[in-house]
Amino acid sequence: MPFASVARVASTDEFDWSLTEIPTPRAALRSQLEFSWMELRRRLVSVTQDEFVWEPVPGALSVRRRSESVAARTFGVGDWVVEWPEGPDSPGPRTVAWLVAHLTEVLTERYDWTFGGHRLRRPDLSYSGEVGPAVTALTRVADAWRSGIAELPDAEIFTVGLSQATSIDAAAPFAQLVLHVNREIIHHGSEIFTLTDLHRAGFRG
Repeated sequence: MPFASVARVASTDEFDWSLTEIPTPRAALRSQLEFSWMELRRRLVSVTQDEFVWEPVPGALSVRRRSESVAARTFGVGDWVVEWPEGPDSPGPRTVAWLVAHLTEVLTERYDWTFGGHRLRRPDLSYSGEVGPAVTALTRVADAWRSGIAELPDAEIFTVGLSQATSIDAAAPFAQLVLHVNREIIHHGSEIFTLTDLHRAGFRG
């Protein structure tokens, strides 16, 4: 597993408030990342299988058995595939399973192409339509990403090309990528909160 040897980072049940008192860009980025992930992780540990695969509308993008998906585009190795929209302007409704898989592939690519072996892409990964393994995989890579940034010297936070995940990343100061990933966690985390709130309130569309 590519994330087995990462350094220990703070428990997701904790938040290091001292980060808010450190006057450096890296501390500000870490503060946003750590708090946002803590909030999302607390919700993820309570998500049930029914909530995980609930479709807000029939045919919502999800993670399905390879033999059961009828989506035009999919990716992933193994029994499960992640359904992908036909184009960037037509993402369509998504399940919590899809959102967790998406965050997993985003964080995996960015971690591997910054701190890892520079080889992993979203089609190379295994995904799961079962909540336990899927949340475990996301937590593992989120902890690896958090650890990599925690260990990064302050002087390197604006290094151009520190990540080679995409051509945009390669041309940008690393801090811009951290902000982008933070936005992904906040944005898709909010969707996960909304979907689970609706399901728990009895909404079935």
